[in-house]
Amino acid sequence: MYQTEVAIVGAGPIGIELAVALQRAGVSHQQIEAGQVGSTFQWYAPGTFFFSSPERIAISGVPIVNAIQTKTTREEYLAYLRSVVEQFDLPIRTYTRVTSIQPQSGGGFVLELQRSHHGVGGPGDVEQPARGSESAPAVDALQADKVVLAIGNLHRPRLLGIPGEQLGHVTHYLADPHEYFRKRVVIIGGKNSAVEAAIRLFRVGCDVTISYRGERFAEKQVKYWLLPELKHLIKKGRIGFLPQTVPVEITGECVRLASVGATEEASVSHEVPADFVLVLTGYLQDSTLFEQAGVVLEGERRIPTHDPQTMETNVSGLYVAGTATSGTHLGRALEFIETAHVHVDRIVAALTGDKPPERSYRPDENFLEN
Repeated sequence: MYQTEVAIVGAGPIGIELAVALQRAGVSHQQIEAGQVGSTFQWYAPGTFFFSSPERIAISGVPIVNAIQTKTTREEYLAYLRSVVEQFDLPIRTYTRVTSIQPQSGGGFVLELQRSHHGVGGPGDVEQPARGSESAPAVDALQADKVVLAIGNLHRPRLLGIPGEQLGHVTHYLADPHEYFRKRVVIIGGKNSAVEAAIRLFRVGCDVTISYRGERFAEKQVKYWLLPELKHLIKKGRIGFLPQTVPVEITGECVRLASVGATEEASVSHEVPADFVLVLTGYLQDSTLFEQAGVVLEGERRIPTHDPQTMETNVSGLYVAGTATSGTHLGRALEFIETAHVHVDRIVAALTGDKPPERSYRPDENFLEN
């Protein structure tokens, strides 16, 4: 069994930044990631831009440099994360999934590990639910004095629970827009991901229709540069928009929609032909590890109980960092990369007994991530 002072679960940007900070502080640690470094960003559609400016999502004092001096793309950010790992030679155990965290009576934790072929969340988990899978071969276990969960919060799609949602042409993730060229696509949802998908698919030659339960799009929940474009395309009839509608069934040929509030099948108001259906209605956090360790989850979002000054949860020695601190994403995100840098300072200070430096990030008004 491996032993370490601190185990970091997750190798997204905040997990990586924490590993660098612990390395600089001389604190021994092991970092485990179920997929590859930055695995959440792998299921973003190619060419997706981050909302934040490069300096706000940069980590560990390493600047992000891109060719056009503007927002950072998914591809650029994954390359950037790789470069930080290389620069600091971080020994991250990728494709290794933590399946269990057990606090020990004498202090510390035992983490059970398995091999994995994809990260937590994204299309891989939808196709192969992996946590606790008996078919996954065991690797070993890790004993740690302290544990930090930096696991993010976009793990499982929020399902509609309607007939046809599991059909092969239905997905909760936008793939490469090229795949939808000259196809009829129905998008379910009306917030940031749905709006961006609608515009991008229209531009590659798709016949796009949006079904949204709201009467109008929420301006504070859509990237500010996208909404005027979408409104113009809808006004000109280039993108179909069916407000105050909800899907009640997906078939191999169409999506059947009803007006919001309708409960009977006879109330179906539209049958929209569809070659592909994108259900972009949000994502849920996988809270399994928190529950196993005894962390109290609060409210509708199931936010892990923690001390905001140290990031320690109600379980002694177990910390939380990054977007994982905000629980399930319900419409509007509470934490982002740029607001979570300070978590690293607080955790390192708590572990070393030092005073954390003054550093605080708050998002711009209307700030969103994907």
